[in-house]
Amino acid sequence: MESLKKERLSVMVTDAIYEIIRTEKLQPGDKLYSEKELAKKLEVSRSSIREAHRMLEVAGVVKVYQGKGVFINDPKKIEHPVKTWVVENAESLREHFEVRLLIEPHAAAVASKRAEEKDLEALKELYATFVENVENGDILQSISSDSAFHLAIARATKNRTLSVLMKTMEQTLNEGWYASLNTPGRLQASLTEHKNLLNAILSRDAIKASEAMEQHLRNALADIQYHFGNI
Repeated sequence: MESLKKERLSVMVTDAIYEIIRTEKLQPGDKLYSEKELAKKLEVSRSSIREAHRMLEVAGVVKVYQGKGVFINDPKKIEHPVKTWVVENAESLREHFEVRLLIEPHAAAVASKRAEEKDLEALKELYATFVENVENGDILQSISSDSAFHLAIARATKNRTLSVLMKTMEQTLNEGWYASLNTPGRLQASLTEHKNLLNAILSRDAIKASEAMEQHLRNALADIQYHFGNI
C-alpha cells in the first residue's frame, strides 16, 4: 500500500483501516491487526493508528479493549453506533466541549483583529471546501475540513501557544468532532454557523466573532444532547 504520510492522516488512516477490514472480509468478533502491524503496513506512526481506532470506534466499526486489542463490531447489535459511543464516553465528550468553549470564542475574537490577508483567504477556502464536502455527503472529509477551519482560526491569532494547543486538541479529542458532525442535521447547521463566524472575522468584529463561535459550539452540544441524551 502507498505511503499515507503526505495525506491528512486522521482521515486517510481511518479510511485505510476500514478498507483493510472490508477487503480482508473481517467478521464481527475478529481481531484487527495490532497497532505495530498497522503502523508498519500503512507507514504511519502508532499514534496515528490510535487516532484512527478512536474514529472507527465512534462509528461503531470496531471496539477497543485496553490490553486485549481491537475487535470488529457486530453492526446488528448496535442500534446507533454514535449514540452508543456518546453514552459510554459522556465524560470525555463533556470535557471536549468545556475546553473548546473556554478557548475558541476568545481565539475567534483575537483572530478577527490579528488575521492577515493570507489568513482570511485561507479561511474562505477552507469554508468552501467544507461546503463541498457536506454537499457531497462525505462525513470523514467534512470532519477533516471542519477541524481544519477551526485550526486556521487559531493560527490567525498569531499566538503559537494557542495554535499548538488547538492542534493537540484536534488530534486527541477528535471523537468530539466525529460525534458532533454525525448528529442528525448538524452538518447542515454547521454550514450556516461557519458562515456567520467567517463573516464576523472578515468584518473584523471581535464581539460577533466570539459570539458566533460560542453559539456554534453550544448548538453542537445541544444537538448531541437532544438526539443522544444529556452528557
